[in-house]
Amino acid sequence: MDILALANSETQPNSFVIFLKEKFGNRRLPIVIGGFEAQAIALALQDIKPNRPMTHDLFKESLLALHVDLEEVLITTLQEGVFYATLIYTKPEGSVLEIDSRTSDALALAVRFGCPIYANATVLEEAAIAVEDDDDENLEATLQAISPDAPLSSYPNIDLEQLLNEALASEDYERAAEIRDELRNRKEKS
Repeated sequence: MDILALANSETQPNSFVIFLKEKFGNRRLPIVIGGFEAQAIALALQDIKPNRPMTHDLFKESLLALHVDLEEVLITTLQEGVFYATLIYTKPEGSVLEIDSRTSDALALAVRFGCPIYANATVLEEAAIAVEDDDDENLEATLQAISPDAPLSSYPNIDLEQLLNEALASEDYERAAEIRDELRNRKEKS
C-alpha cells in the first residue's frame, strides 16, 4: 500500500486521517491517527529535517547503528476500531524479528525507512473503501469519495459512543442506528 493523503479528521478533534491506497487496486484504507504521529509522518513525507531528531528519527538511527533494517510494515488486524501492525526487521546475521506496533508509529517508521506497507486481506475487507475512479491526480475527488473519514469499524468504542450521542442530539436516527448496530456487533463478538 502507498500513503495517499493525510487530512484533518472532521469527526475527531485533534486527530488526523491517513489514507492508504492499494498499489494494484481501487481500495483506500482510512486510519485515524493522533496529531503527533501525523506530524511525524508529514515531516518525513516532505523530507523536512528538524533541528533535533524526533522520536521516530532517533529510533531509526539507533536501529541502523545496530545494523538492523526495517524490511516491511504489516497492518495485521482491526479489533474494536483499533488497527494493529507488525514491524518486520532483519538483523545483521539475517534472522527476522517481528515486533508489535501501533499502526501510526509503524507508518511513521515505514516512511523513514522507505519500506513497503502491507495490509492483511481481512483488514481491507473490513475497513477499506472501494473508489470507482482510480485517478489519484484528482485527490480532492478521492478524498470526497471516502469521506466522512473512516468506516464505523475503524473507530474505537469510546469514539463510537460519542458519535452516537451526537447523532441522537442532532436527531440523525439513521446514523444513530448504524452506530448502535456496530457497537452491538462488537459486544456479541467479545
